[in-house]
Order: sequence, then C-alpha cells, then structure tokens
Amino acid sequence: MEKFSITLIIRSIENLLGKGPHSLHEPSMGKKEIQYVSDTIKKNFVSTKGIYVQKFEKKIKNYTKAKYAISTINGTKAIFIALKALGVKQNEEVLVPALTFVGTVNAISYLGAEPHFVDSNIKDFGIDCNKLENYLKKIVIFKKNKSINKKTGKIIRAIIPVHVFGHPCDIENIIKLAKKFRLKVVEDAAECLGSFYKNKHLGTFGDAGCLSFNGNKIITTGGGGAVLSKNKKLNDKIKHLISTAKIDHEWEYIHDDIGYNLRLPSLNAALGLAQISKINNFLSLKRKLFFKYNRILNKIEGIKLFKENKYSKSNYWLQTLILDNKNIPSKNKLIKASHNKNFYMRPAWKLISDLSPYKKKQRMNLEGAREIYKRAINLPSSQSLISKIK
Repeated sequence: MEKFSITLIIRSIENLLGKGPHSLHEPSMGKKEIQYVSDTIKKNFVSTKGIYVQKFEKKIKNYTKAKYAISTINGTKAIFIALKALGVKQNEEVLVPALTFVGTVNAISYLGAEPHFVDSNIKDFGIDCNKLENYLKKIVIFKKNKSINKKTGKIIRAIIPVHVFGHPCDIENIIKLAKKFRLKVVEDAAECLGSFYKNKHLGTFGDAGCLSFNGNKIITTGGGGAVLSKNKKLNDKIKHLISTAKIDHEWEYIHDDIGYNLRLPSLNAALGLAQISKINNFLSLKRKLFFKYNRILNKIEGIKLFKENKYSKSNYWLQTLILDNKNIPSKNKLIKASHNKNFYMRPAWKLISDLSPYKKKQRMNLEGAREIYKRAINLPSSQSLISKIK
C-alpha cells in the first residue's frame, strides 16, 4: 500500500490510460450508426414518422423486460411526462434527492409542483430510506388516503428515486416506503441502461421509470430518453400526451387535451438502434475498465473505487473514486491536477437544494448527500478507454 498523494494518483491513472485528452464519457460510434442514420435520411423519414422509432422502442422494451417503453426527446422530459401522466399537479410536493442532476428537479418545477429534498447515503449514492421514513413519520398526516405535509398543508404526491452513476439505489425499500405513504414512484434511471437489481432492470420497479440517451450515456441517440411502465393505460396516456394529444383521423387535426411535442425523431432513433445492438459489448468494456482502475487504485491508501453492492449489477457508467475523510481537502486539487494533464475528472453534482432556484424549497437534513459531494470524484469512463490500456 502506497501513501496517498495527488501526484501518485495522477501518475497511476496516466500510466494506465496513456496521455490525454481523456473526456469524462464519450460516445462510441462506428459504421452501423452511419448506415442506419443514412438510411433514415435516404428514406426521408427524419422526424417521428418511419420505422426506426418503433424498432428502437421495441429493442428497449425487450432489453429491459419492461411491459411498455416509449421514447422521448430527452430524459428530463421523460420524467416530466411520467409525473404528469401519474397525476402530479401544481403545488403538490414530490420527494427527490438533493444529490441528482438538475434535470430531475426541473421536471418537477415544469409542472408547477414543489420539489421536497431528501437525503442520500454513500453506501449506494441513493435515498437513505431509514432517515426518510423517520422524517416522513414526523411531518406527514393522512387525509383521505393522501400524505399531507403538516408544515405546508400540501399533498406529497410522488417520490423520485435516483440511481446514481449507474448504481442501483435501495429501490425495494423505497417501493415499500412509497406504498406506506401512498406515493407514486417515478424512477430516475437516466444513467442506468444495463444496470440491474436482483436480475431486474432498473426503471421497472416503480409506476414508471425513465432512461436517458444523451451523448454521454452508455448508448446514445444524440438526445433522447424513454419512459418504461407496466400499465397500458399509463403508457397510452403518455404516448397521447407527447404526440400533441392528437386523435387519430384520416385528415383532420383534432386535439383533445393540452399536449406536448416530445416524441423522439426517427433520425435519433436510428442512431439508438445501432447503439443498442452493441450494448453487451459496451457493458463488458465498462466492467473491464472498472477492474483495471481498481487494480491500480487499490494500491493507494486513503481512496477506494466505488463498486456495485450486493444483489446489484451496475453498468459502471461513471467510475467513481471515494476519498477518505482525511483526504477531502485534496479533492479540488486532485481534479485540477487531472485537468492540467488533459484527463477530465469531475466532482459529484452540487446539491440542487443549494442552487439559487431551489434554496427556499422544503428539505430534510442532507448531511449524507453533503458527504457524497465532498468525497466522490468521477473518473474518465468512456468504454473506448479500454482499447488504450496495454
């Protein structure tokens, strides 16, 4: 075991990956992507019409074993429309981790609903269920089978568990907690295509689950997302709402609700269809990268590489370094040193509850989430990096 030093960590990673630049996470493209995208252009089906959207949705459905899957223009809008279809209304509260990407919380705000921030734990980066249950017991009263926040008088309608960096959160206990407090569950599985808990794909536990296919995800459609669900009525409602609430008619334009134009274009779906055909290879490369990182970082005291927990199978979307408490003061220095070498570490997200639009929102004690922010650093994690390792 070698003594912690920034120089040692940087040198060890550079020896593993070679000289930079090494981005945090880049897409892996090839001939099939060019072929599929060119095909949809040649057929002049680049918007939501054409075969590629349906084919891509079917592939996502079959891979995740969800009963239904419908694609959207991005992951944020997938969360938004899932909450909308599940009945979240203006001024109602939605429980959401403070440690997440801002899009998760923005989706709540788009509805005029109120984010209510809850704590996370460093064990899995997800919601701390024990702390949340104790907190809800103190602030909730039940009226007409609904959870009411005693402090605000507002209905607490839903909860958004977030699976962070590709790792499953404590989803089973979150589902139990949601049933106890009469909450709808929308899983933010944006980073988790290819991640499983007890052999069940993330995003298929709750009332709905949302994926992202942004350019930095395991597979990409350029920009895109999907809503997974097990209820046909919910799926049909989402499909209707994201298609401008248009009723089928041979020629008339009839819309029976205020709808949204959120369908994934065929051009993007074509890219996604090529990408998902490589998903098993991508996941294998990500796992190999984890073991390569783990081998070198295990030799340095005061740090550890985050690994999947019991019953979990992570896609290892972002390899994550955890600093011991005594090394927290070195975090920003380490990140800066990596950038100087042109490989781009990053910290976890700043807590959304600390950002100016959300500083006055409801929250519980967030010390667990703050600990994660202080100690976690994401490493360059592109699957293509494995080809550079000798």
